[in-house]
Amino acid sequence: MVSRRTVLGALGAGVAATVGITAAWHSDAPFGEAMRHAVGVAGPVPAVKRAVVQVERVRSEFRGRDVDLLTMVPPGVSTKGLPMSILLHGRYGNARLAAVGGMPEVLVAAVGRGQIPPFGFVAVDGDNHYWHENMPGDDPMAMLLEEVPRWLAERGYGAPFACTGVSMGGFGALLYARRRHERRDPAQAIAAISPALLTDWAEMSKRNAFRSPEQWASLDPLKNLDKQGTAPTGVWVGDKDQFIAGTRKFIAGTKLAVGSITPGGHDDVFYRKIVPDVIRFLGKRVPR
Repeated sequence: MVSRRTVLGALGAGVAATVGITAAWHSDAPFGEAMRHAVGVAGPVPAVKRAVVQVERVRSEFRGRDVDLLTMVPPGVSTKGLPMSILLHGRYGNARLAAVGGMPEVLVAAVGRGQIPPFGFVAVDGDNHYWHENMPGDDPMAMLLEEVPRWLAERGYGAPFACTGVSMGGFGALLYARRRHERRDPAQAIAAISPALLTDWAEMSKRNAFRSPEQWASLDPLKNLDKQGTAPTGVWVGDKDQFIAGTRKFIAGTKLAVGSITPGGHDDVFYRKIVPDVIRFLGKRVPR
């Protein structure tokens, strides 16, 4: 019988070998070049195209503080009027951590292959307030609605056509859809990845994101299904996700363009499985 330790040891050795080969393959060192020649591939390593990411500090009057403004776009495309999706980070995150599951690489590859038209992402710092005015004078949702479009326009980008969010950011993306609907300016796509939809106030209260059960009830997408509006919406969640109960209810109670429950948890392993579908979903709805 093969022991668990033996299996894990073999897996570890395999991973180490894979990492070593990958490093050698992409290395400019003599050993890397020799390995490429040994397998019949000569010449330099092809350059890997990466997303163009820019970060700057801007003053948010609605948040009463400076925040990071991050833009992420495919290389080699004109940014003049480029459609952008807002990208909302999760709890304990920030603009620099908003992209999950290899999102930049997937976007670059899909645009490069002509599978979708070009678009970009814009992320900002929202702290842990579930993307609403939890603290008086600190209103991240107003920042998204009022300031982000202006910041994008000042830099030559197009207006936000979509909103994508992960975990707490998924909650925020659904709330953003509602606010755009109330303004009679619906988003053209909403993508919620593992949205943090809780069903119990005792659990939600631990997050210190709402002042009362009543405030939570007034903003919770799960309790306001009839107010979501008509924006094409996709929701992706793993069947082992900690928010699966609330997300199942949301999927069952709304008419979604995509309502996906597949094996996985609330982690980057799951995100990497579904991000290609998310990018295709957004790409199909890029304004022409």
